[in-house]
Amino acid sequence: MTKRRHARRRAPRGARRAGRPLVFGLAALLAAALAAIGWLMIVYPGREGPGRGREVTLTIRPGAELDEVIAELERASIVRSPRAFGIYARLLGADERLREGEVLLTDDMSPRDVVQRIAAGFGSATVRVTIPEGFHRFAVAARLERWGVCLADDFLAATEDQALLEELGIDGPTAEGYLFPDTYRLPEGLGGPEAVRRLVANWRRRVEPLMLRERLDPLEDLLGWSAHEVLILASIVEKEAVVSEERPVIARVFMNRLSDPEFRPKRLQADPTVSYGCLTAPERAPSCADFDGRRILRVMLQDRANLYNTYRHEGLPPGPICNPGLESIRAVLDAPDHDYLYFVARGHGRHSFSATLEEHNAAVARYRQGQR
Repeated sequence: MTKRRHARRRAPRGARRAGRPLVFGLAALLAAALAAIGWLMIVYPGREGPGRGREVTLTIRPGAELDEVIAELERASIVRSPRAFGIYARLLGADERLREGEVLLTDDMSPRDVVQRIAAGFGSATVRVTIPEGFHRFAVAARLERWGVCLADDFLAATEDQALLEELGIDGPTAEGYLFPDTYRLPEGLGGPEAVRRLVANWRRRVEPLMLRERLDPLEDLLGWSAHEVLILASIVEKEAVVSEERPVIARVFMNRLSDPEFRPKRLQADPTVSYGCLTAPERAPSCADFDGRRILRVMLQDRANLYNTYRHEGLPPGPICNPGLESIRAVLDAPDHDYLYFVARGHGRHSFSATLEEHNAAVARYRQGQR
């Protein structure tokens, strides 16, 4: 019995060769698509935005479509490529979870952070928060709440928490003065205590290297001051000085008032201390009832119940009145010797300095005459 052999049918050689480019082409397209998706989901989300940190408030209306929001982001220069951002946001499903109302952004935010700010359910965004020099803790608290880092009340409570202050080594009634003014990248929902810890940790990195013994010893010999008292005066200088070169001069004026044996009573007579007393303990001083946060009334200057009123209390106030920058701290540590005891504003942020009350009164008269 013979066996039949069935021969395999093979495609013609020319047809096989013609099919190879198609397979290779499809493979290349697939590889390119996977690479594009990989870049879009891994590399692209972490890229910084096109700007330098400018704040932008975006309003998302109820029922808004993603394309509408992206158009607003493009107009505000928040995203570099609207098309890439749209694909990325849709791959995540952000188009179905858009927030409503006002959303605060900066133009240097990464696409990932932008999505987290405009849509719910994608984790906490990292926000860029700038704390300017001279901000007191109440202003810091308001700014952190505005960015969603923590509630203002929680932050203020943390600045007064004695256990936390002891943990951070702060020798004062609050963390005022130790909340270093700088630009921070903080996660949403960080919480008040942790926000205080981060700002104080930055203070230690930036300020403690300035507090050298050779700088502190002369102030300890002259006034019995430690680093904390330096910080208190620096906070007053921060509020009083406008022009940089006047900061050390103003610092020495206050130091002269406290150290000159003939200057009596030893009162700093600094307006910003009075207003801070009305911010931090308004219930203590009856004169603070009508304080609008800006204008200082004559009755406020006369109120001894305000413990920060340096028109009625001698020496330094109980604590810092704001968070000074490095320039004001250096101004106190390196204040030049001079015999000025008085100064008065003469316009454009500058002051006239005097060694005697007679010279000071004449300078005040000149200033008032120039205002007429």
